[in-house]
Amino acid sequence: MKRKREPSPVLTYRGYYRESWELLKRDPLAMVSLVIVIFLVIIAVFAPLIAPYDPDKQVLSQKLMDPCLEHWFGCDKHGRDILSRCIYGCRVSLSVGLVSQIIATVIGYFMGVCAGYFGGKADAVISFLIQVFSSLPDLLLAMALMFALGSGLVNLYISLGVLAWARTARLIRGTVLQLKEKEYVKSCKVDGGSDLRVILRHLLPNCIPTLIITVTMGIPSAILSEASLSFLGLGVRSPMASWGSMIAESQEFFRSKAFYSLFPGLCIIVAVIAFNTLGDGLRDALDPKLRK
Repeated sequence: MKRKREPSPVLTYRGYYRESWELLKRDPLAMVSLVIVIFLVIIAVFAPLIAPYDPDKQVLSQKLMDPCLEHWFGCDKHGRDILSRCIYGCRVSLSVGLVSQIIATVIGYFMGVCAGYFGGKADAVISFLIQVFSSLPDLLLAMALMFALGSGLVNLYISLGVLAWARTARLIRGTVLQLKEKEYVKSCKVDGGSDLRVILRHLLPNCIPTLIITVTMGIPSAILSEASLSFLGLGVRSPMASWGSMIAESQEFFRSKAFYSLFPGLCIIVAVIAFNTLGDGLRDALDPKLRK
């Protein structure tokens, strides 16, 4: 009589995510943050339709115009509409946050899997690299990379993505060390399943909650890094709108025209707090150890 095989956890994921969604809905701060994040995504996607003016169009007669009915956020030192530039700056910040975290997640997942699944020398080398990258300040490394590569949106994606993989790799390594001892993983290997099949078919689905949390928590860090690099002149190239570069341009008018730096600064604060709060809510909902 054949022994009945234990069903794979993949079959129960639908109920798991449904339960996680119900737990997330009970967190009012997380739901408010989710609404704000969706609102920011809509702004970024439909920026050309939402922005009232061309963000790069200069009207010198409107230089440093105070907020009014025609220009709700006022105009900058070149006569450009600040509201329109904040809207396009949202597109830059969210794209940098999302793309860089996707790059970091792909690198971190496969590095963490190689360390936890294969062990031995691979684990020793990768763990050493994780410690090295974790001990160095991300912003200083990003500044060095951007100085070497040059300013630009693509270079921002690469720099921030390459430098942010260590945290993901550490979490995935710990998860894989537990998962590889499960019966369904051992059964797959006994049946002749390749290492690639085990990694993609059994380990990846079980690591998805961890990856979702790391991406959500990593986006605000990437937004702050992009704003800091753009503030220092190492981020996006002018005249592309960026919240950090807008604040840098407004320094000399900080006392006389406070609105110049106020609105892009508020955009950064709202975006970072929303993603951080949503990340905390997702962690509480997706992590079985934190569920009440």
